[in-house]
This record gives sequence, structure tokens and C-alpha cells, in this order.
Amino acid sequence: MAASIRKARLQDAANIFEVVNSLSGDGTLLRRNYAEICENVRDFHVAESEAGIFLGCGALHLYGPHLAEVRSIVVKPEAKGQGAGGRLLKALLDEAEEHGIQSVCLFTRIPDFFFHYGFRITMDRTALPDKIYKDCQNCPRLHACDEVAMVRGPIPRVAVLGPSKIKQPELVPLQIAFTGTDH
Repeated sequence: MAASIRKARLQDAANIFEVVNSLSGDGTLLRRNYAEICENVRDFHVAESEAGIFLGCGALHLYGPHLAEVRSIVVKPEAKGQGAGGRLLKALLDEAEEHGIQSVCLFTRIPDFFFHYGFRITMDRTALPDKIYKDCQNCPRLHACDEVAMVRGPIPRVAVLGPSKIKQPELVPLQIAFTGTDH
């Protein structure tokens, strides 16, 4: 069963919601509500069979020009081992490259899969403050996280999220060039 990959459409939101939340009960994926899926459907790619049957999904969340995150990547059990997950990940990494983003992170319980795509484990989660501030604060496993933080490319030295009162001298300020007269 060869899977094809395409950008998600709003009509895919129900399938994305179902498959992502099917793995949220055990904490494999963070639970996402339907409205959040709809709001962020443009972040997703979907895998489907030749017959157009939904097989899985994955999202690329952009934090800024310094970092993107692969999230909610999952394939249905009947599609496992057929290359759909790898094709989804490749499409997400290609999208990050199109945006000029060199650092892509993810948190996972199955690091072996991601090693094959150039990801490496980072032992210091605080090296990814945007991810920590965006998701970890709301995670039920905040103080008992069993996921492995991984990154592909250099660890970014920039952060755009989080409280500004935290001093992080090793981070450099993000320079944003605006064009036009309206800021």
C-alpha cells in the first residue's frame, strides 16, 4: 500500500483529530482539541492510500526563522511499516528547508525512528525554550516527562517565546527585518 503525502485541508481535520487523540490517552501525543486542529490545519501533511483513505498525519510548527518542531506525527496501525511515517517526516523536513529553517526539534518516545532522518538526542531540554514554553507548561507529564528531546541541525541560539525576565545570556536577540512603513 503506497502512501501519498499532501498538505492537509480543513476537510482532514476530523481524521487528524481522531488519530492524534487516539494516542493521547497514554501520553504518546498531547491531546489536541478539534478547534486547535482546525486553526492549525495548515501545519499538517496527511498520508493517504491510493484509494484516498487517510493513513496518518504530521505537523510542522514554526516558531520563527530559527526553529521548527515536528509534532503530532502518527500513522494508523494498519499503515505501520509501510513507509507512510517516513514519507510524512520527509515532507515536513522539506517544508522546513523551504522556509530556510535549519533547526528542527521534536519530543518522542521512539527516538530510533528519528535517528534515520538526522535527528540526535539533546540531553538539555532547556536548549529548546520555545518548545518548553509552548507545550510543556500544559502537559500532564510536566514533572515526569519520559520523552526524548531531539534536534536536527544546530541548537538554536535564539528564542521568541517565554517570559522575558528569564536571563539567558547564551541566547542572541532575534533580528527581524520589516519592510514597508507599517510595523
